[in-house]
Amino acid sequence: MMNVQMQTINQKIAIEYLKFFYPPLRNEITQLSKQDNFAGIMQATVNYLKNLLQESKVNIIAHHIKLMDMIHKGGDTYVKDMIENIFVRSFESFKKHTKIQHWKLLYQYMPVNFQVIYNDQRKQDKIFFGK
Repeated sequence: MMNVQMQTINQKIAIEYLKFFYPPLRNEITQLSKQDNFAGIMQATVNYLKNLLQESKVNIIAHHIKLMDMIHKGGDTYVKDMIENIFVRSFESFKKHTKIQHWKLLYQYMPVNFQVIYNDQRKQDKIFFGK
């Protein structure tokens, strides 16, 4: 069996994945990538998912979270940090702005990797900010 090594997902590759995964955001992602604004792209994906959350489209959101997890797992340090510090950090806001049963369902569908990161962030916030 051949040993095939996956290419590490850097910012440019991540942007191409996100353009594919988020067709409604393709123009916005393209504009932000021209400005080298990966943080803005991450925030645009979060805003898009928040809109879906208001429409109670939990299954679609869960699918997008799994796609972002795929990028995170293959990402370089920069891509991982951005996903953790913008995308995963937004889950607390998702929790606050949805029905508890939707949050529980979304959390259940969330990849374990993101659950661990999210829970670690919550613990650190409690230590640092008393939240």
